[in-house]
Amino acid sequence: MAVTNSLIEQKLKTAEEVAALLPQHVTLGCSGFTPAGYPKLIPVAFAKRIEEEKLKGKEFSINLYAGASTGEELDGALARTGALKLRIPYQSNSHLRNLINQGETDFIDMHLSHVVKYIEHGILPKIDVAIVEAIDVTVDGKIYLSTSSGMSATYIRNAESVFVELTDTHPLELKGYHDIYLPNHHEKGLPINILTPGDRIGLPYIQVPPDKIKGIVRSSKPDAATVFKTPDEDCQNIAAHVLSFIQHEIKMGRIPKEYLPFQNGVGNIANAVLASMAKDPNFHSIQMYTEVVQDSVFDLIDAGKLDIASTSALTFSEAGLKRFHENIAEWKSKFVIRPQEISNHPEVIRRMGLIAMNTAIEVDIYGNVNSTHVMGTSMMNGIGGSGDFTRNSHLCIFMTPSLAKDGNISAVVPMVSHTDHNEHSTMVFVTEQGLADLRGCPPKKRAELIINNCAHPIYRDKLREYYENALRVSKGKHTPHDLERALSWHVQFLKTGSMK
Repeated sequence: MAVTNSLIEQKLKTAEEVAALLPQHVTLGCSGFTPAGYPKLIPVAFAKRIEEEKLKGKEFSINLYAGASTGEELDGALARTGALKLRIPYQSNSHLRNLINQGETDFIDMHLSHVVKYIEHGILPKIDVAIVEAIDVTVDGKIYLSTSSGMSATYIRNAESVFVELTDTHPLELKGYHDIYLPNHHEKGLPINILTPGDRIGLPYIQVPPDKIKGIVRSSKPDAATVFKTPDEDCQNIAAHVLSFIQHEIKMGRIPKEYLPFQNGVGNIANAVLASMAKDPNFHSIQMYTEVVQDSVFDLIDAGKLDIASTSALTFSEAGLKRFHENIAEWKSKFVIRPQEISNHPEVIRRMGLIAMNTAIEVDIYGNVNSTHVMGTSMMNGIGGSGDFTRNSHLCIFMTPSLAKDGNISAVVPMVSHTDHNEHSTMVFVTEQGLADLRGCPPKKRAELIINNCAHPIYRDKLREYYENALRVSKGKHTPHDLERALSWHVQFLKTGSMK
């Protein structure tokens, strides 16, 4: 139950009353990260107001900033009004995605660690209103966030007005999980004093002048439950290749026996890797410094193999959240929830020497990665934090099944249709077929390793034929390509529905 105090009672409003106060043309900064801890009542009420007032001829426009993706009650509700004009920096809502790809909503796909600076330097439209989900608000203006940190502290700091959705869906024992610290982007940079994933350098709350809080809405609506699929055989094979490679790196002395902290992206492959670590007797306790923690962390806890997990969000399934609540007091030493500017900060990532594991849509024979665009033009979700970790980690690993669309798409192609991570940043690629370690390899060697180790057999000969022809056409130049055919696989798929 939420605590009652004079500030809450003084500021208490309904979602509809708050929605009536929001400007017709507004830039909103909202809590929420993949998708945990986002506001749910106020956005729905605002969307209803927009639909009603549009019938009277009123026009609305919304710029929406969040930490990363959010739920249907925020991204979906506002997108369906037709008033959502700009969204940053990451999303995963299907209706919003369609609007982006139809050109009706602008989307700026950004490295998550860059967003704060763009806001505070005035490069992006200034924030008018911040709306955040919290578990408590104290009389002197301390806001205790729920299961994500994301960009909430930055939005609150920069907004003219703040509204809070006070949720009772989490126990008050969640207090103390957060570590809120923000650098000042208007001064010469000072070191961020995080040496290990468990270090705390900030406060467990966001301090705001009470007068800045214009309304508080009580909520009992939970986050949309995240659904996790059981890892299939391909995911398990990818995980086995990754774990074997890490053990090899330890034997070679490139990773210490006590490991380096791990970062893992979102999805079934990442979950399969952590679940495999939990089961593998060759792996002992690990530390994590990442941006999202999912249900797979429970496997590590059960196996006694999680020391600490630093994150920007706890994104659990319904069953996972129930288990978290049951152990919330005991597990306070296991988790730290940080602002995404810190969870994704290049300085901290580089200092700790992370092992970064992320997924790709497609990779090409020279090691360029497309993480965001289907067939080069259709936005999927966004780059998120994968670039922050790829460019600054000790070891970066990209993982993907070698096939998609029932084998009609090869994830290994001659040239990626869109580049998010270029060959200068990438190191290791893994599919269910095998692993290619590209470190220290010139382009031609990279091509051989990726084709031989990562491509699916039904496309391997076709890739070899392309590469050998590119050698002839380019007369053996540094990075051989046949530019007339480099994207022919994608063109063929768009025409016929298959790359075969």
